[in-house]
Amino acid sequence: MRAWGKLVSVLAFGLATAGCSMTLPVTGQMTTGDETFSGKATGYIDGAGTLELNSTKGKQCKGTFVYVSHRDGAGTFTCKDGRSGSFSFVSTGTRGTGTGHLGTQEFTFTFG
Repeated sequence: MRAWGKLVSVLAFGLATAGCSMTLPVTGQMTTGDETFSGKATGYIDGAGTLELNSTKGKQCKGTFVYVSHRDGAGTFTCKDGRSGSFSFVSTGTRGTGTGHLGTQEFTFTFG
């Protein structure tokens, strides 16, 4: 009976944490100041995540990221107009800042 109780506890914990995620708002702008964007980033318990952005010029972009350390992460994204880029960020867990490139242009962003 004791082993059964442990198994149930382990299964309950696994089911409870399997769907754990956190979605935070993202805002940013191109360093040229001519375009801003907003969207959301969703991070998962395994350290990976997804990103969805829309710009004031109509660009729609999606991407993925991973935490490379407890506080630092990096990712890539692609926009519907064919451009793509990479980004990196520093996070406190519920908010953070980052920089990246969209094609040849630089941008900065915050989240949380």
